[in-house]
Amino acid sequence: MHVAIIMDGNGRWAMQRGLPRMAGHRAGARAVRKVVEAAVRSQVDTLTLYAFSADNWSRPRCEVDSLMRLFKQYLQSEAARCVEQNIRVNIIGRRDRLNAALVHLIEHTEAVTRHCTKLTLQIAIDYSGRDVIRRACLAIAGECMEAIERTASVSTDYVAEQIAQAMGASRCANVDLLIRTGGEKRLSDFLLWESAYAELVFVEHGWPEFSEADFEAALREFRRRDRRFGTVPSPTSQQEETA
Repeated sequence: MHVAIIMDGNGRWAMQRGLPRMAGHRAGARAVRKVVEAAVRSQVDTLTLYAFSADNWSRPRCEVDSLMRLFKQYLQSEAARCVEQNIRVNIIGRRDRLNAALVHLIEHTEAVTRHCTKLTLQIAIDYSGRDVIRRACLAIAGECMEAIERTASVSTDYVAEQIAQAMGASRCANVDLLIRTGGEKRLSDFLLWESAYAELVFVEHGWPEFSEADFEAALREFRRRDRRFGTVPSPTSQQEETA
Protein backbone atom coordinates (compact mmCIF):
# COMPACT_ATOMS: atom_id res chain seq x y z
CA MET A 1 0.00 0.00 0.00
CA HIS A 2 1.24 3.43 -0.95
CA VAL A 3 0.07 6.40 1.12
CA ALA A 4 0.98 9.93 0.00
CA ILE A 5 0.49 13.04 2.12
CA ILE A 6 0.43 16.71 1.19
CA MET A 7 1.60 18.21 4.46
CA ASP A 8 -0.20 21.55 4.16
CA GLY A 9 -1.06 24.22 6.67
CA ASN A 10 2.17 24.66 8.66
CA GLY A 11 2.39 28.42 8.09
CA ARG A 12 -1.29 29.08 8.71
CA TRP A 13 -1.17 26.96 11.88
CA ALA A 14 1.66 29.13 13.21
CA MET A 15 0.10 32.45 12.22
CA GLN A 16 -3.19 31.54 13.90
CA ARG A 17 -1.18 31.21 17.11
CA GLY A 18 0.76 34.43 16.67
CA LEU A 19 3.95 32.53 15.82
CA PRO A 20 6.36 32.96 12.90
CA ARG A 21 5.75 30.67 9.92
CA MET A 22 8.94 28.70 10.62
CA ALA A 23 7.53 27.68 14.00
CA GLY A 24 4.81 25.89 12.04
CA HIS A 25 7.35 24.16 9.81
CA ARG A 26 9.33 22.98 12.86
CA ALA A 27 6.13 21.67 14.45
CA GLY A 28 5.37 19.94 11.15
CA ALA A 29 8.74 18.21 11.21
CA ARG A 30 7.90 16.81 14.63
CA ALA A 31 4.58 15.53 13.28
CA VAL A 32 6.43 13.59 10.56
CA ARG A 33 8.02 11.23 13.10
CA LYS A 34 4.66 10.29 14.63
CA VAL A 35 3.07 9.59 11.26
CA VAL A 36 6.05 7.56 10.03
CA GLU A 37 5.81 5.38 13.14
CA ALA A 38 2.05 5.00 12.58
CA ALA A 39 2.70 3.92 8.98
CA VAL A 40 5.14 1.26 10.19
CA ARG A 41 2.59 -0.10 12.68
CA SER A 42 -0.11 -0.11 9.98
CA GLN A 43 2.18 -2.09 7.64
CA VAL A 44 2.12 0.55 4.91
CA ASP A 45 4.67 -0.30 2.21
CA THR A 46 5.44 3.23 0.98
CA LEU A 47 4.82 6.63 2.57
CA THR A 48 5.50 9.67 0.39
CA LEU A 49 5.53 13.12 1.98
CA TYR A 50 5.31 16.37 -0.01
CA ALA A 51 7.84 18.57 1.76
CA PHE A 52 8.80 21.24 -0.81
CA SER A 53 7.31 21.79 -4.25
CA ALA A 54 9.08 23.30 -7.25
CA ASP A 55 6.75 26.30 -6.85
CA ASN A 56 7.88 26.84 -3.25
CA TRP A 57 11.07 28.49 -4.52
CA SER A 58 8.93 31.62 -5.00
CA ARG A 59 8.49 31.99 -1.25
CA PRO A 60 10.54 34.60 0.66
CA ARG A 61 14.25 33.79 0.58
CA CYS A 62 14.52 33.66 4.37
CA GLU A 63 11.75 31.04 4.55
CA VAL A 64 13.29 28.93 1.78
CA ASP A 65 16.72 29.01 3.45
CA SER A 66 15.17 28.05 6.79
CA LEU A 67 13.31 25.15 5.18
CA MET A 68 16.50 23.85 3.60
CA ARG A 69 18.23 23.97 7.00
CA LEU A 70 15.25 22.12 8.48
CA PHE A 71 15.57 19.38 5.84
CA LYS A 72 19.26 18.97 6.74
CA GLN A 73 18.48 18.78 10.44
CA TYR A 74 15.76 16.20 9.83
CA LEU A 75 18.00 13.94 7.75
CA GLN A 76 20.87 14.26 10.24
CA SER A 77 18.66 13.43 13.22
CA GLU A 78 16.50 10.71 11.64
CA ALA A 79 18.94 8.64 9.55
CA ALA A 80 20.08 6.48 12.46
CA ARG A 81 16.50 6.09 13.73
CA CYS A 82 15.38 4.95 10.27
CA VAL A 83 18.10 2.29 10.21
CA GLU A 84 17.01 1.08 13.65
CA GLN A 85 13.37 0.88 12.52
CA ASN A 86 14.25 -0.73 9.17
CA ILE A 87 12.97 2.27 7.15
CA ARG A 88 14.40 3.04 3.74
CA VAL A 89 14.63 6.74 2.86
CA ASN A 90 14.34 7.95 -0.73
CA ILE A 91 14.27 11.59 -1.81
CA ILE A 92 12.35 12.35 -5.01
CA GLY A 93 12.44 15.56 -7.02
CA ARG A 94 15.17 17.64 -8.65
CA ARG A 95 18.56 17.89 -6.96
CA ASP A 96 20.38 20.27 -9.28
CA ARG A 97 18.90 23.32 -7.51
CA LEU A 98 19.67 22.09 -3.98
CA ASN A 99 22.71 23.08 -1.92
CA ALA A 100 25.63 20.69 -2.45
CA ALA A 101 25.81 19.91 1.28
CA LEU A 102 22.12 18.94 1.30
CA VAL A 103 22.57 16.74 -1.78
CA HIS A 104 25.52 15.00 -0.10
CA LEU A 105 23.41 14.39 3.02
CA ILE A 106 20.55 13.04 0.88
CA GLU A 107 22.88 10.61 -0.86
CA HIS A 108 24.37 9.52 2.47
CA THR A 109 20.93 8.92 4.03
CA GLU A 110 19.76 6.94 1.01
CA ALA A 111 22.94 4.85 1.09
CA VAL A 112 22.81 3.93 4.78
CA THR A 113 19.10 3.00 4.62
CA ARG A 114 19.18 1.22 1.25
CA HIS A 115 19.04 -2.24 2.85
CA CYS A 116 15.95 -1.43 4.97
CA THR A 117 12.72 -3.20 4.05
CA LYS A 118 9.91 -2.47 6.53
CA LEU A 119 8.82 0.87 5.05
CA THR A 120 9.96 3.05 2.16
CA LEU A 121 9.79 6.69 3.25
CA GLN A 122 9.87 9.01 0.26
CA ILE A 123 10.27 12.73 0.76
CA ALA A 124 9.49 15.02 -2.18
CA ILE A 125 11.82 18.03 -2.29
CA ASP A 126 11.84 20.46 -5.24
CA TYR A 127 9.22 18.18 -6.76
CA SER A 128 6.80 18.84 -9.62
CA GLY A 129 4.57 16.13 -11.05
CA ARG A 130 4.22 18.04 -14.31
CA ASP A 131 7.98 18.41 -14.62
CA VAL A 132 8.52 14.67 -14.07
CA ILE A 133 6.04 13.86 -16.84
CA ARG A 134 7.45 16.55 -19.15
CA ARG A 135 10.99 15.24 -18.76
CA ALA A 136 9.80 11.69 -19.36
CA CYS A 137 8.00 12.73 -22.54
CA LEU A 138 11.10 14.49 -23.84
CA ALA A 139 13.15 11.38 -23.08
CA ILE A 140 10.84 9.09 -25.07
CA ALA A 141 10.07 11.45 -27.97
CA GLY A 142 12.80 10.05 -30.17
CA GLU A 143 11.92 6.44 -29.37
CA CYS A 144 8.24 6.99 -30.15
CA MET A 145 9.11 8.60 -33.48
CA GLU A 146 11.18 5.56 -34.37
CA ALA A 147 8.26 3.30 -33.42
CA ILE A 148 5.88 5.35 -35.59
CA GLU A 149 8.26 5.01 -38.53
CA ARG A 150 8.38 1.24 -38.01
CA THR A 151 4.67 0.59 -37.48
CA ALA A 152 2.91 3.76 -38.73
CA SER A 153 1.16 3.98 -35.33
CA VAL A 154 1.85 3.97 -31.59
CA SER A 155 -0.73 2.62 -29.13
CA THR A 156 -1.78 4.43 -25.98
CA ASP A 157 -0.51 1.50 -23.89
CA TYR A 158 2.89 1.72 -25.57
CA VAL A 159 3.19 5.43 -24.81
CA ALA A 160 2.10 4.89 -21.19
CA GLU A 161 4.67 2.11 -20.79
CA GLN A 162 7.44 4.25 -22.26
CA ILE A 163 6.54 7.20 -20.02
CA ALA A 164 6.62 4.96 -16.94
CA GLN A 165 10.05 3.63 -17.93
CA ALA A 166 11.40 7.10 -18.74
CA MET A 167 10.22 8.43 -15.38
CA GLY A 168 12.57 5.88 -13.85
CA ALA A 169 13.74 6.75 -10.35
CA SER A 170 11.45 9.78 -10.27
CA ARG A 171 8.39 7.55 -10.58
CA CYS A 172 6.81 6.06 -7.47
CA ALA A 173 4.44 3.15 -7.18
CA ASN A 174 0.82 4.02 -7.85
CA VAL A 175 -0.73 5.87 -4.92
CA ASP A 176 -3.56 4.08 -3.12
CA LEU A 177 -4.46 6.77 -0.59
CA LEU A 178 -3.65 10.48 -0.83
CA ILE A 179 -4.20 12.63 2.27
CA ARG A 180 -4.10 16.42 2.30
CA THR A 181 -4.15 18.44 5.51
CA GLY A 182 -4.85 22.14 5.94
CA GLY A 183 -8.37 22.30 4.50
CA GLU A 184 -7.44 22.77 0.82
CA LYS A 185 -8.76 20.30 -1.77
CA ARG A 186 -6.30 20.11 -4.64
CA LEU A 187 -3.30 18.02 -5.74
CA SER A 188 -0.86 20.94 -6.13
CA ASP A 189 1.28 19.19 -8.76
CA PHE A 190 1.98 16.18 -6.52
CA LEU A 191 2.37 12.67 -7.97
CA LEU A 192 -0.04 13.44 -10.81
CA TRP A 193 0.69 10.29 -12.83
CA GLU A 194 0.77 7.98 -9.82
CA SER A 195 -2.44 9.38 -8.27
CA ALA A 196 -4.71 8.63 -11.24
CA TYR A 197 -6.81 6.21 -9.14
CA ALA A 198 -5.85 7.30 -5.65
CA GLU A 199 -8.53 7.61 -2.99
CA LEU A 200 -8.51 11.17 -1.64
CA VAL A 201 -8.98 12.16 2.00
CA PHE A 202 -8.97 15.82 3.02
CA VAL A 203 -8.36 16.93 6.60
CA GLU A 204 -9.37 20.40 7.80
CA HIS A 205 -6.68 21.04 10.39
CA GLY A 206 -3.06 21.86 9.58
CA TRP A 207 -0.24 19.36 9.35
CA PRO A 208 1.27 20.14 12.81
CA GLU A 209 -2.00 18.90 14.36
CA PHE A 210 -2.19 15.76 12.22
CA SER A 211 -1.96 12.83 14.62
CA GLU A 212 -1.55 9.08 14.54
CA ALA A 213 -5.29 8.84 15.17
CA ASP A 214 -5.94 10.99 12.07
CA PHE A 215 -3.69 8.71 10.02
CA GLU A 216 -5.48 5.60 11.24
CA ALA A 217 -8.88 7.23 10.58
CA ALA A 218 -7.81 7.94 6.98
CA LEU A 219 -6.81 4.29 6.57
CA ARG A 220 -10.19 3.17 7.88
CA GLU A 221 -11.92 5.50 5.42
CA PHE A 222 -9.78 4.07 2.61
CA ARG A 223 -10.75 0.50 3.52
CA ARG A 224 -14.46 1.39 3.42
CA ARG A 225 -14.27 2.53 -0.18
CA ASP A 226 -15.00 0.28 -3.14
CA ARG A 227 -12.12 0.77 -5.61
CA ARG A 228 -13.44 -0.19 -9.05
CA PHE A 229 -10.84 1.32 -11.41
CA GLY A 230 -13.51 2.01 -14.03
CA THR A 231 -15.37 -1.30 -13.68
CA VAL A 232 -18.87 -1.93 -12.34
CA PRO A 233 -19.49 -2.21 -8.57
CA SER A 234 -18.61 -5.54 -7.03
CA PRO A 235 -21.48 -7.86 -5.97
CA THR A 236 -20.53 -7.28 -2.33
CA SER A 237 -20.78 -3.50 -2.59
CA GLN A 238 -24.11 -3.74 -4.46
CA GLN A 239 -25.51 -5.95 -1.69
CA GLU A 240 -24.31 -3.47 0.91
CA GLU A 241 -25.96 -0.57 -0.92
CA THR A 242 -29.24 -2.54 -1.20
CA ALA A 243 -29.11 -3.41 2.48
